[in-house]
Order: sequence, then structure tokens, then C-alpha cells
Amino acid sequence: MEERAQDPNPTFGMPGVVGRAVPVPRWLHAVREIRRRVESGLPVLLITPSVIAVMIFVYGFIGWTVYISMTRWNDVLPDYTFIGLRNYIGLFQTPRFQADIRNTIVFTAFFLLGAIIMGFFAALLLDQRVKGETFFRSVFLFPMAISFIVTGIAWQWLFNPQTGINLLLKYAGYSGPLPRWFTDPTIMFGVKVGAIQVGIPVALIPVVIAATWQLSGFTMAMYLAGLRGIPEELREAARVDGASEWQIYRHVVLPLLRPVTLSALIVLGHISLKIFDLTVAMTGSGPGFATDMPAYFMFETTFRGNHFAQGAAIATLMLLMVAALIIPYLRYSLSRETEL
Repeated sequence: MEERAQDPNPTFGMPGVVGRAVPVPRWLHAVREIRRRVESGLPVLLITPSVIAVMIFVYGFIGWTVYISMTRWNDVLPDYTFIGLRNYIGLFQTPRFQADIRNTIVFTAFFLLGAIIMGFFAALLLDQRVKGETFFRSVFLFPMAISFIVTGIAWQWLFNPQTGINLLLKYAGYSGPLPRWFTDPTIMFGVKVGAIQVGIPVALIPVVIAATWQLSGFTMAMYLAGLRGIPEELREAARVDGASEWQIYRHVVLPLLRPVTLSALIVLGHISLKIFDLTVAMTGSGPGFATDMPAYFMFETTFRGNHFAQGAAIATLMLLMVAALIIPYLRYSLSRETEL
């Protein structure tokens, strides 16, 4: 029985039409074009409300704050008289703001150093696959679940000159002068510069300890993830070449952890520059503004003193400090992504 050749262009029940393309109706072309345009514009349509909200409620209010910082609005009633940079000049001539800059630099330096070192060594300990690793990891990470307000209240009790650590020293038989902790106005290594002493405020040390305790678990988690991401083959190759464990960490592990260290410094640095709730709960402005911070100064200036223009100037300076830290990091990250 002879087999028929199959038609390469079937017409599906349309007799008399062989090998001829069926024309697509115009309405179907229009439907397809509308669908294509909707699909291409749908992502833009979905993010447009969020973009508008961010432009208004973030960048719009930032612009408004900058404008207010250049006006004479330092009373309950608004005064939009433009005075340029006078509020900024007055701030830098204020002893309290000068003390805030000193405190911010000291707090940031010691806080970053403590959190990075404690987090790194905790990660090294957990990377040895110690018994009970899950338990210790949870212990290190637990302070991150607590707000700065709770942390401040707890550490305020611990560093209270009448209770806490000092009480333990008394029970231990210590008869010397007890530390005054956050009530001590002493400035270590103080040098008189203008109206303030530039040095290390003793009252700021308990705040640094509390902040380091809370966020060293964050750096531990970052370093642990970085250590677990280093291939074991690299360490084995270094051991085969005769490198000691110290040399392996110095020449292999630490260089590979530089991106982790940079990320931790950026995150912790911007937290330290805008620290507010921890100092509010622990010490306030402290003796002689020894623990005062720009955020707390801004809060008191704006909402208690009704000096809205001056408060806006402090907020703008804080934004510039954070931007000076974040923008170079973003440029560095984008350049690395472009290279990759």
C-alpha cells in the first residue's frame, strides 16, 4: 500500500489551500502589541509608587531639612528668613558641639576596634568546629536581638557607682577608690584645644563596652561566614609549602577577609556616627558633655529647645559624616562589580 507524503504546511480543514500561510487578523496583532507594551512597562508601573514615595518622604525631607538649616527658625513660630551658613558656623563655635565631635571620634575608634577584634577571635574559635558550636554561636548573636535601649539600661545598672561591678569589688574585699564610671568627668590624655579638653573621656568607656558587647556578635557572624567560605585546599597547599598556622592566617586567610572587614567597618561605622538610644538610656549627655553625641544634641536642640534651624544643621552635618563613610564604599563596590 502506497504511503502518502505528509503536507509540511497543513491547513487543518481548509480545502483548496495548500502550502499557503494563513494571514493573522489585525485585531490579533493589536492585542499582541498591547500585551508586549504592558509586559515591558509593568515593572516600571509597579515600582513607580515606591519611587515617588522615596523621592518625597526621603529626599524631599532631606532637602527640606537642609533648607531649614539655612534659615532663622529658632523658635516655636517658623521663620524662613535665609541666613546662609550662619547656623553651621555657630555650631562649630559651640563648646558642646566641639565635645560631641571629640566624643564621636573617640567612640567610633574604640567601638570599631573592640567589635572587630572580639568578633574576629570569636569567629576563629567557632571555626575550629568546637563542641557546642551552635550554642556558642547563639550566645554571641543573642545581644543583636536586644535593642540599644534595653542594652543601655542593663549596662547602666552594671556600671552604676553604687551597684553592679563596684558592689562586686566591695564584696571581693577591694578597699581602694572605686571607679566612678559614667559619672567621671575626667578626660584622659587631655589637651586643651579651644573651649574643650581633647582626649579620652572616662565616662565614655562604659558606653563603648556596652556597644561592643551588643555588636561584636554581628562581626563574628560576618567573619565566620568569610572563614567558612575560604576553600580548605588553599590552607592545605600552604601547609604543603611549609607555612605555619600563623603564616597561613597572615598571608592567606586575612587577605581574603579584607572585604568582610571593610563591610563590617562600614556598617559599624555608620551606626557609631548616629548613635543615640544607647547614650540616652545609659548616660544622657554625661558630666561636662563627656558622653554627649550629635544625635542627642540634635534631639535636645530641636524638640526641647525649639531651635529647629540649629537642629536641622546638626542633622545635615550627621548626614554628611555618614555620606563621607558610605559613598566611597559604594563606589568601591560598584567598581569591583564592573571589573568582575
